[in-house]
Amino acid sequence: MHEIVPGLLHAPGYLSRAEQEELVANLREAVKTAPLFTPRMPRTGKEFSVRMTNCGPLGWVSDAKGGYRYQSTHPDTGALWPAIPALALRAWHDLSPYKHLPEACLVNFYDAAARMGLHQDRDEQDFDAPVVSLSLGDTCLFRIGGTQRKAPTRSFKLQSGDVMMLSGPARLAFHGVDRIMAASSTLLPQGGRLNLTLRRVSSAAPASP
Repeated sequence: MHEIVPGLLHAPGYLSRAEQEELVANLREAVKTAPLFTPRMPRTGKEFSVRMTNCGPLGWVSDAKGGYRYQSTHPDTGALWPAIPALALRAWHDLSPYKHLPEACLVNFYDAAARMGLHQDRDEQDFDAPVVSLSLGDTCLFRIGGTQRKAPTRSFKLQSGDVMMLSGPARLAFHGVDRIMAASSTLLPQGGRLNLTLRRVSSAAPASP
């Protein structure tokens, strides 16, 4: 693992090709019960350029009326989210020092034109929990900054099979995806990039006696 900036750890080639294919197959099964949907910006209702779904007890959604939030059901079907794939959970156990399990696994699909502007992951209760991200398919150019939007940024590539963790001083860093490098991977027959993001949503504080 390499520390790109303090708190951002990058494990290139964490998943073998066979493991990547297994994880893609897991996601294809998940999408049968939790189809991809297009989130919308709060207030304006503008569509994101990515499509997404979720796995786990909780899923992240966004729309004009309710804004950014986690909920236990798919926004279109009302069904519970499918389980987090075992290979994704393994990455959490291997990389994360946090003792509690993730509750949400966001699955974002980027086509060649999709982007993700600089943003913070701050819809969770406990920022001591890291964010663990797995990349599948086409390479992306990932950008990371600081905890202030205008802080200097740097960019690096995330390739298929790479895993990354935002923790400590990088947990609330602004970050985003500048572009997708089309046809840079043969993993997904139709091209594009899948990104799985594991998050602990609720506080891990012990219950009162």
